[in-house]
Amino acid sequence: MRYKLEKRREPSMAMLVITPVASVIVTMLVGILAFDALGVDGWAAVRDIFLTPLLASHKWQDVAVKAAPLVIIALGLSVGNRAQVWNIGAEGQYVIGALAAAGVGLAFGQAGGFFVILAMIAAGCLGGALWALIPAVLRTRFSVNEVLSSLMLTYVSLQVLGYLVGGPWKDPNGRNFPATAPLPEGQMLPALDGSTIHLGIVVALILPFAFWLLMSRSTFGYQVRVVGSSPHAARHGGFDAKQTIWATMLIGGAMAGLAGSLELTGALHKVDLGFASGYGFTAIIVAFLGRLNPFGCLLAGIVLAVTSVGGQLAKTTVHIPDSTAGIFQAMMLFLILASDILIRYRIAKRA
Repeated sequence: MRYKLEKRREPSMAMLVITPVASVIVTMLVGILAFDALGVDGWAAVRDIFLTPLLASHKWQDVAVKAAPLVIIALGLSVGNRAQVWNIGAEGQYVIGALAAAGVGLAFGQAGGFFVILAMIAAGCLGGALWALIPAVLRTRFSVNEVLSSLMLTYVSLQVLGYLVGGPWKDPNGRNFPATAPLPEGQMLPALDGSTIHLGIVVALILPFAFWLLMSRSTFGYQVRVVGSSPHAARHGGFDAKQTIWATMLIGGAMAGLAGSLELTGALHKVDLGFASGYGFTAIIVAFLGRLNPFGCLLAGIVLAVTSVGGQLAKTTVHIPDSTAGIFQAMMLFLILASDILIRYRIAKRA
């Protein structure tokens, strides 16, 4: 008697649901064992990283603020990934979107109001989309791999960020610190009294429903799925693969730019050298952990935000390094990708 992997006729729906949950649980168990082996209280560390931000009500707003940009960016990336278009440069598009929004804010000076904020957010979406358009053109016109081109453009965006905040947009009253001037109150998103909960978080809660309608109830969503699953069938069906690449890259870039503009107007209120916080890269994990499903991205974004907030908490309580949360996030991504074999194959027993 021997065992072999046998390809499934259709992906297992049960495994699609079970494997993300199992990946989180296995990550927690591995974390406990690893910390205990290093002489650290493993249960206390994992509890503070994964559970305390959910159980402590005073941490909920921190989780919400961190989850919002992750969910928004992951939603945009999930559309491209469905079409086998791999946008790895969402971090750069996030930065360019924030810079575009800040540029509009600086142009309006001290003026504010609904239309000014709307113009800043629109500029952020447009800036992120145009930055994503570069790898789309390189892919469709010159067959340049979008993984490399979009990733390299991230470092170009950081140079643009450094030039602007350290040069023409530098705050003259900022004590020579490279940053833009803080936004006037009229250019900030409304927030709940005494909290950091802003309107951008509401946007992050609404967008999964919009993306669900787009991907499951529209011709465009069907086109994206067909192009991603069978390019040959898509050609016979009259779907243009190049058009799909352009559309999905633009959507991904626009969502990253939207996240950057909402982060600027809702949470940070200025752009400095630390604005590139890694949301664009972490959102890749969110998209895969959420199985490229809009509501899955929402839940996965909350999970990743919990680990980020919990990592900062565990740093002070059990004295673990800053990079611990990133290690856990990477481990979840590795496990979710490795578990895909259980979705595509089953273990068959052969005589």
